[in-house]
Amino acid sequence: MEPRVTLITLGVADLPRAVRFYRDGLGLPTNYKDGDPIAFFDTLGTKFSVFPLAELAHDISPETKPCGGGFRGITLAHNVHAKEEVAAVLAEAQRAGAIIVKPAQDAFWGGHSGYFTDPDGHYWEVAWNPLSPLGEDGFMTLEP
Repeated sequence: MEPRVTLITLGVADLPRAVRFYRDGLGLPTNYKDGDPIAFFDTLGTKFSVFPLAELAHDISPETKPCGGGFRGITLAHNVHAKEEVAAVLAEAQRAGAIIVKPAQDAFWGGHSGYFTDPDGHYWEVAWNPLSPLGEDGFMTLEP
């Protein structure tokens, strides 16, 4: 397998609500039209999508049962260029309907971060990491 993630899909309870959150609230670009069965968003390097949870579970297998809320053992991260941007992005997410679960603060690993959950309870970290800065192209550089 080549080392590449091409698409991340989140199962959501209410597709139009999720589209409003990510498109209108956070400003992620999409070609979604009302009534489409799935919404794809353009992000740097990886596509991001939201799809009804029950249909996503069924796509895996008819026996797969969707799980409800709570921490599901996965987080998504949005890294920023500067420490001050962490609080600004968290505030933007909150205005869009997110719940802030950890406000912006210095992190044990030497950076600055905070967490929010989207309307379906998916956890997002917003982070500034001076040891893994974003390049001009927007990609994170992992220092050895």
